[in-house]
Amino acid sequence: MTNSTHEQANSAVPERAGRKEWTALAVLMLPLLLVSMDVSVLYFAVPAISADLEPSGTQQLWIFDIYAFVLAGLLMTMGSLGDRIGRRKLLMIGALAFGAASLTAAYANSAELLIAARAVLGIGGATLMPSTMALVRTMFRDAGQRAKAIGIWSGVMVAGIALGSVMSGVLVEHFWWGSVFLVNLPAMVLLLVLAPVLIPESKDPKPGRFDLLSVPLSMAAVLPVVYGLKEIAAEGLEPAYVASLTVGLVFAALFVHRQRTTASPLISPALFRGRGFAPAVLLNLICSLAMMGSAYFTTQYLQSVLGKSAMEAALWALLPSVLIGFAAPVATALVQRGMNRAYVVSSGFAVSACGYGLLTLIGTDSMWTVLAGAGLLACGAVVVGSQLTDLALGSTPTEKAGSASSLLETGQEFGGALGMALLGSIGNAVYRNEIPDSAPAEAHETLGGALAVAGHLPDKAASALTDAAREAFTSGMHVAALTGAAVLLLAAALAAVTLRRVTPTKAPAEPEPAKVLA
Repeated sequence: MTNSTHEQANSAVPERAGRKEWTALAVLMLPLLLVSMDVSVLYFAVPAISADLEPSGTQQLWIFDIYAFVLAGLLMTMGSLGDRIGRRKLLMIGALAFGAASLTAAYANSAELLIAARAVLGIGGATLMPSTMALVRTMFRDAGQRAKAIGIWSGVMVAGIALGSVMSGVLVEHFWWGSVFLVNLPAMVLLLVLAPVLIPESKDPKPGRFDLLSVPLSMAAVLPVVYGLKEIAAEGLEPAYVASLTVGLVFAALFVHRQRTTASPLISPALFRGRGFAPAVLLNLICSLAMMGSAYFTTQYLQSVLGKSAMEAALWALLPSVLIGFAAPVATALVQRGMNRAYVVSSGFAVSACGYGLLTLIGTDSMWTVLAGAGLLACGAVVVGSQLTDLALGSTPTEKAGSASSLLETGQEFGGALGMALLGSIGNAVYRNEIPDSAPAEAHETLGGALAVAGHLPDKAASALTDAAREAFTSGMHVAALTGAAVLLLAAALAAVTLRRVTPTKAPAEPEPAKVLA
């Protein structure tokens, strides 16, 4: 073997990560955990905020929703920006913004200021999420190590959403509502101190110009669709929400056209030529659809059907999360031992489908069955999510890691909103059909409405209405669960077909590696 051939062979061998990279991964998990927690951290704080700041009904909705809307709308922009200016630099800018916004939110003295602070938190979150995933891609070049790191990333993200509501309940019970934001500060300070020492900078060496027109186009595509889907889930197929969805889809078509025709797109169409990338994005969206659709029902079931307090429901909902820590490592081990990733992903979808299957068996007093179903759903989703994320990033050149990460996460946001809209609408339709015609008008809309009406009725009438409403809700949950199971089984078949010939852990050739600076 000649020297040049030997050098080429050595350069083709991925560099294995050491203690520094694994320590850096632990540091990266801090912002990821907090960003995912902030999706649900206001769950228990809203009543205290309402009593203190006295927001209007519209302002209260924006306090809760503005974070997720801004986060979803800016993910693609920030992912592409990180590829251009450096992922570590964007991570630190985002951490600074997230910390400052958290401090502002904690001491906000008006609803308007709190809404503005939550919006800035969404901007910070949109920089942190794709940056963390992209940095995992650049730090872990060895396929096996990258798979383990992404499994940890997926588990932390799912756990953060579950922990957010519980932490808010504990903090609000012992402190004031602003404390739910102050917990972000120590982690962000630690990230700002340790990131320059542990995390290498990386960016695209030839990013091209930044396409400013694509930024408003991407937001105009994402925000109306997410808003429309969420409102359809809550209020039904109202014309305004359908119009919002339609407007978003029109802008989505314009955004895609722009990416295909401009010389320097925000999201390069070449990403979808990576083997397995497009199926991974689609299947990951379906996985998110199933998880959020399930959460829509199980949280209501624990509180409104079983009568648990919000805090009790949140604590019980943590129980299925215990299994999540085992799911991703097992899936990674199976792939590394030679099992085709297509079958691992298909099995994950099948496990989640079994979780929905359990939900079709519940009555109005079936807490353990619901928790077992939620546990299977979560385990299957983490298996699917970790493997698809690894596949998508492994098929992406490192210089485009930020854009690829943002596409995956935007797909998750779409999937979550679609899951609530699809399964929520089905469940609500069955509920309205099952509730007795003799029930008051308010009881025909939602289970919560029925329980509120029952509180003002005589004991016998209240008991009859409550029982009927809970039975109707459970029937709706059965049909939604059947639909969810069918969607997941179709996804399992799709994964088996589309991923079967995709090389499980081999990344594409990278003729010019991303610029990495110590």
